[in-house]
Amino acid sequence: MHLRSPRHLRIAAHAELISLIVMLANVFTVHLKPVSSLMGPTHGCAYLFVVIASWRLKEASAAAKALALVPGVGGLLVLRQLGPGDSAHAQAEGVIPS
Repeated sequence: MHLRSPRHLRIAAHAELISLIVMLANVFTVHLKPVSSLMGPTHGCAYLFVVIASWRLKEASAAAKALALVPGVGGLLVLRQLGPGDSAHAQAEGVIPS
């Protein structure tokens, strides 16, 4: 049985990854200080939110909680451990067993 991942965890996981990509792109290209000043705290907050939200999930395994500590992609790894979202679950329900 696959569990549906909480919406707040999905949003924070994607914010964590996107903010990391923007920070790295900024560092390796133009290195604008305002972008660094905005993306650094955004990434830090998203990372902490993912870690805390993952640890508070009752259905998350110990491995999933440990994966939350991986910076940048930890949230997405936790979501993968929890199972597919609504679209994959809806497709699976629509299949008639033979």
